[in-house]
Amino acid sequence: MDKILHAIQDDYADDYSWCFGCGRLNESGYQFRTGWDGKRTLTIFEPNRVHMAIPGFVYGGVVASLIDCHGTGSASIYLHRKNGHEIGDGIEPPRFVTASLHVDFRKPTPQEVVLKAYGEGVEIHPKKWKIETEVYANETLVATGEVIAVVAPSTFLNK
Repeated sequence: MDKILHAIQDDYADDYSWCFGCGRLNESGYQFRTGWDGKRTLTIFEPNRVHMAIPGFVYGGVVASLIDCHGTGSASIYLHRKNGHEIGDGIEPPRFVTASLHVDFRKPTPQEVVLKAYGEGVEIHPKKWKIETEVYANETLVATGEVIAVVAPSTFLNK
């Protein structure tokens, strides 16, 4: 799969679609999109020159953001599927926030190479999921990470 046709983020309510990492309404953000590849979750992102740490390599914060948003999107997919739904079925999926984020950088991440983040989830509580993620640049594992994601509280949007 080279492109995610319908992502979980496409189904989030507008109020929840402003994240700098995965918000589809945030024109200045990365707009990460997380889907299902048949066995696990997948987010595809192609960093470009503005995501540079030093010439030829991606800033680690971008990779960490990819793992973060991939984790919350993956948790949403896993809980949505557990509840009997699929991406794009017209039912609004649960929205998650990050409780913890851990990233291990394995190799320098090359610039202008498509990155693929693959995730697997484990439910640790009805409202809490652990997502283990591997990020590849071509066939090279460049980072691994773990996100503990929790269902966003109902007060999340109270002003």
